[in-house]
Amino acid sequence: MLTLWDLIRPMRDALLGAPPKQADVVSPPRRRVKQAVAVAPTKKPSGRKVRPKAAEKYAEVTRLMLHRYEVRVKRWRNSMSGLAFLVQYRDGTVARLIESPRPKSPMSVAIFLHEIGHHAIGLGIHKPRCLEEYLAWKFSLETMEQLGLPVTDRVRRRVDRSLRYAVRKARRRGIKTLPSELMPYDG
Repeated sequence: MLTLWDLIRPMRDALLGAPPKQADVVSPPRRRVKQAVAVAPTKKPSGRKVRPKAAEKYAEVTRLMLHRYEVRVKRWRNSMSGLAFLVQYRDGTVARLIESPRPKSPMSVAIFLHEIGHHAIGLGIHKPRCLEEYLAWKFSLETMEQLGLPVTDRVRRRVDRSLRYAVRKARRRGIKTLPSELMPYDG
């Protein structure tokens, strides 16, 4: 007797990348099928699509970084902003979490790697806070170059604006001495 599980198993294996077993393949009953006529599509698909090769590369980078730094994604954001934080439980275990846009473009992968960078360099270890931001962005750009991901001018402008904002915030809060790495972003 055929069960629902027997019908679902081949789809599950295909999604997980496992080759189908001969016993899992269910042959549909043979029917006489009319020959299909090829028709040109009448409307072009709208919206930007990521090339499959790039999408695979971004997905692989995502899996690699989450595994390497033992970070979990609390939520994929729709906006181009992110957040890195730690949760410490009563039993002493620590969860490294981020919120970030799903890596689909050079900008979103830069932001994703920036949030991973906070955990990679040590969240909350570097003082002042603007230095931690600098080091997280440095980690992001270096990792993109190492992995062969494009660092576009738009990404570089975003990094520049972000670091200028971090320095202005530190100045407003009364920082006495600015780290030398951040001097180009002052003013």
